[in-house]
Formats: sequence, structure tokens, C-alpha cells
Amino acid sequence: MSKDFLLEIGMEEMPAKFAPGAVAQLENNARKMLAELRLAYKNLQCYVTPRRLALYVEALAEKQQDISEEVKGPAQKAAFDAEGKPTKAAEGFARGQGVKTEDFFLKEINGVPYVYVVKYQKGEETEKLLSQVSLNLVTSLNFPKPMRWGDYEIRFARPIRWLISLFGDEVIPFSYAGIQAGRTSRGHRTLGSYIRIVQPAEYLNALESVFVLADQEKRKQNIWSQIQLLAAKVGGKVDQDENLLTEICHLVEYPTALLGEVDVKYMVLPGEVITTPMKEHQRYFPVKAEDGKLLPYFITVRNGDRTSLDIVKEGNKKVLKARLEDAAFYYREDLKSPLHTLIPKLDRVVYHEKLGTVGQRVARLQKLAVAIANEMGLDTKETELVDRTAYLAKADLVSHMVYDFPELQGIMGAYYAGSNGEAPAVCAGILEHYRPRHAGDAFPSSVTGKVVSLADKLDAIVGSFGIGIQPTGSQDPYALRRQALGIVGLMVQDELDLSLLRLIEESYSIFTVQGITLEPLEKIRPALLDFFVQRVRYLLQESGLRYDTIDAVMAHETEKPAHLMKKAVVLAQVRDEADFVSYSNAYVRCVNLCKKAAAAAWQVSDLQVSSELALAECLHEKAPLIRTAVNDADFRKAYAFATEIVPLIEKLFEDVMIMVEDEELRNARLGLLKSCVEALGCLGDLTLLA
Repeated sequence: MSKDFLLEIGMEEMPAKFAPGAVAQLENNARKMLAELRLAYKNLQCYVTPRRLALYVEALAEKQQDISEEVKGPAQKAAFDAEGKPTKAAEGFARGQGVKTEDFFLKEINGVPYVYVVKYQKGEETEKLLSQVSLNLVTSLNFPKPMRWGDYEIRFARPIRWLISLFGDEVIPFSYAGIQAGRTSRGHRTLGSYIRIVQPAEYLNALESVFVLADQEKRKQNIWSQIQLLAAKVGGKVDQDENLLTEICHLVEYPTALLGEVDVKYMVLPGEVITTPMKEHQRYFPVKAEDGKLLPYFITVRNGDRTSLDIVKEGNKKVLKARLEDAAFYYREDLKSPLHTLIPKLDRVVYHEKLGTVGQRVARLQKLAVAIANEMGLDTKETELVDRTAYLAKADLVSHMVYDFPELQGIMGAYYAGSNGEAPAVCAGILEHYRPRHAGDAFPSSVTGKVVSLADKLDAIVGSFGIGIQPTGSQDPYALRRQALGIVGLMVQDELDLSLLRLIEESYSIFTVQGITLEPLEKIRPALLDFFVQRVRYLLQESGLRYDTIDAVMAHETEKPAHLMKKAVVLAQVRDEADFVSYSNAYVRCVNLCKKAAAAAWQVSDLQVSSELALAECLHEKAPLIRTAVNDADFRKAYAFATEIVPLIEKLFEDVMIMVEDEELRNARLGLLKSCVEALGCLGDLTLLA
């Protein structure tokens, strides 16, 4: 037999950002507690609105499952004396398990007999357990910034105002924060009223009757459907913005979308200047034409019905107008001065007390960006564009617009640079150099954007490590992990033949030239390299490569992410080919024998047998080709050259003994095998493959 169970925690309006974590906690904790209590159920669902958290368990068993389990006791020699009578240890074990010593039986573990009993525990009635379960579920929830209220020492997201706990049609009594659980819930704050829940199964429908859509997924779908219909009415569309949609879903209980108009005089502003106040400040959805052009409309969602919707629409329009009027003023003021005239102001803005001003940082970015451009082999014109981009990249930080709308940094710089007649490549670089700003964001597409993005992120990471700021655990206030992932991701995506170690040393030297004191490079270099290596490993894992493939390719080389990715992809391909077995076996056998190799020099002239001479000749021919292919990151070609050596290695092992008594001959043969290891190891350390 089973009944449905409902737990609802009613509270003051909870911040939208708390909702996803809270509902996930409630579900996970409930599943864990019910499993530990051996309570079976058909389905479990959690709901969240700004004013409630709810747990609905369908067909919860009315009784715990009975259990019968074997319990291990003391060894036989400790449980019985010489006469076969139970010892005090045995009697104590029996009492603890609620059985008699006559119920003992023996089982051997590693040849030693131990006393065992079968312990039977009858399941309790679920109704007797649910009061404590309900209380435990409420107290198990944690929030980023919980509140205290009244004289209570307890903390919760917001003050709790009501509790419901029902098992079938019976109230499960428990109290928390001075509130006794019952069956009365509350509807929408202004449209709804109090409502009695008779059975858990009626919960969603009952709340909908008092203007609450409790199911967050259906509420989100409802919002998105309304938005799409309204956009279609004016021949437009709304781009999917999952974060904004989720936030709005957790701000309302009864959503009603409305279409508002934007004063056409503001439509001459850059699109981002219009949409940023809409989305970031007002939580509006911009409406676009099918070609992506911004239309003079917005869509917002009210927490209520359609009553007085025109008044609400006008109110939202006025608020947006005030925001856009500010933005238009800032835009006009910023256009009065060329972007480069803002550069001196950066000397008065502190980047970090130990790393100087933003002006000093711009000087570092210029030098580092030019160094990277030279490493990439860019021509003089491209390098000059990179230098100009780095010089102007941070200028908009002291503009009026970015001061009020920080989200527009880089974006406004690109617009202002364009209005000043800067080269399109410079404008694109300024716009893109912050990318990727977050997970899933696009990488820079312009050469200037790529180079300055690398310089910007590298300067931040090296500088932070140099003054003792490193991510620890979940703490990463300067987003260094994201920036490092951006660096290695860009290197891999664009197949940039750049060395992380070389760039780290270049960045560090620029700090030194500026007179900024960092920890000694010898001290922070290992931590910096390891930090980047972890990001490279993560990127390889995310591409679907096996862990042992990653281990193999990263065993000896970790500095060039693009090379590592290419090498790992080739190794993942060839390891499934038929010839790879003999290739891998030859490599592993050579490695194992070379562990015994002496450091003594050897000569080909010390070799005697035709098979070893043939192998030496083949190595002399193929090794340079393999090295060239590896340097060119053509690992498939390197592997093809290396496979030609394998039959000669196998022939060598058939014809000669490596570890002979003659020291010179032994060293020569081991030296030959070490050369084979170097050649066949062009794809990594194959001994690490599972």
C-alpha cells in the first residue's frame, strides 16, 4: 500500500538566484533520506516559486521495507572458549544484535572462521517517520546568504511563513521556526488567497486556481510561449537567452508577458547600448527582425494577470526610457573625444596595488602582444595593428558609457574606435579581446583579437601568480581558470604553434622591466605550468579522448596545447589499427630494456650483427624525418615513418641478446634501443596506455 506525500515550505520572496540550487538540494536530500530509510516510492518531484519550495512524492510506501542481513562478529577462537562455550565477547555481540548465541553460524574469511548472525529488522510505519523526515528536509537546505528573523537563531533563504506536510489526506505534525505544519497554502500575493490542500495529488491544480504555477519547468515553457507569440505579432523574434529566461521564471508565480515599445529616437544608438539596459537592468527581452536587426519593441513579464496591462506597459516604457536617455547622453559625450585621448586617464586607475595602474598594464599588453605576434610570424603591418589594438583595448574603461554599463567594455571601445577612423582590424580586436568571457562564448575571430586576447589573459595570470594569488578549491575570484582555459582553447582551435613556457617567461620579463616586483620566476614557474597543464588536460578530456591517451601524450610534452591535441587525436586513431599492437609492443620492450642502459657513449662501429646494423641505418634515415614531422605537428606522418622501424626492431630481438657480457657491445645495443624509444615515442609514452 502507498500514499502520496507533500511537503511545502512557504516563505517571503526568495532571490531568483537561490531557486535552482534550493530545488536541486531538496530533491537530492529527499532521495537520499528515503533511500536510507528504505522507503520505496513511484516518483519524486520538487517545485519552486519565489514564495515556496515543495516536495511531492508519488506512491510512497506506507511501511519501511523489512531487512534481513548477515552481520559479522568476532573470530571463532575469540567467541568460544576451549570447552566450546560462548565467551563474554560472543555474548556481548549477541546482545548488541538482539539474538541468542544459539543463532550463531560460522563463515570463513581468508581461512579464518568468524561468527555470523542473521539480523532481521521489521520495517516501521512510514507515518511515524515522516515528522522527522520533514523537519530534516527543511533544516538540510543551505543558501548563499541566509537570513535570520525575529528572535530565532535559525537561518533560511527568507523568513518562513507556512508549512504543509501531508501523507495522503493526513497532516504529518512537525514544527519549525514557531510554525506548525498543516494543510493550508497561500496563493499569489495579490491575486490569490489561502487554500486548503486535501490530497497531495491536487497540489498543482489547487495552486493554479489561486494564480500560482508551481511547476517551474511548465512556468518557464509558458513564459517562452507567450514571448514568442508577442514577438510574432510585430513580425519579430526573440533570441533564446536561457539565463534571463530562468531568472524571470524564478521571479514570478503567475507570468503574463507584455509587449512594449521603444521610442524610435533611441534606435540610432548602437544595438548593445539599447539591449544592455533592457536585459541587464530591466530584465526585458529585445525583439529583433528576421535579419537580426533590432526592432523598437521589448517584451517583459509581469507577476500577475492581464489586469491594467496598459498601465503596466506604460510604466515599463518610462523606466526603459530613463535608462536609454542616460545611455544616449553618455554616448554623445564619449563621442566628443577620440578614444586615444582617454589613455592618459588610465594612469589614474589602479589595476592592482601590487601590479600598478591600468595604464601600466596597457604598456605591458602592447609589449606582450607584439612578442606574441612575432612568435606567430605576423608581418610588419599585422604587428602594427596588434600594437594599436593593445594600446586602445582598455581605453573605454574610463568612458562615461562603460562607467555606468560595465557590461559594455570592449564593445563601446570598438564603436568609438570606428567613429575615430581606426582600422577595422583594430576595432574588431578591441571588441574581441575579452573573449571568451564565459563558458560557451565564442573565441576571437580576428588576428588582432586573438593576439591581444592571449596577451590580456596571460598578463592577468602571470601577474596574479607573481603576487601570490592562485585559485584554491572553488575559490577563483579573478577568474584565472577561465582565462587560462581561454588561452589554451584558442591555441588549440587555431592550431597556434606557441609555447606556454616561452610566453610565461616573456610576460614575466615585461613585469620586471616595469619595475614591478613579483615572486622569483623559478618559484612560480612550476605552479604556472601545472596550472596551464590542468587546463590542457581538461580540454583534451572534453574532446572525448581516453584518459590513458591523454596521459601518454602529456608524459613528456606539456608546453604546446595545439601540438598535444593533434598528437592525442592521432594516437586515438592509430591505437585502434591492427599494426599498432606490434608498434606498441616494440616500444614497451625497448623502454623496459633501456632502463638498464648506462650513460656511456656508444658507436655504431661497436655493433656486429647485420640486423642491428640494418636497424641503425634505418634509424639514421628515419629519425630526422620523424623529428621534422613532429616539429611540423604532422604526427600522422611521424607515426608512418616510425612504423617502418618496427620490423627491424623485432628482427633485432630475434637475432641477438641485448644484455651481453661485453660492456661496449651491450652499451651500443642499449644505445640503439634508446634511439628506437625516441623515434617510436613520437606519439607519447605508450607504456601508459591501458
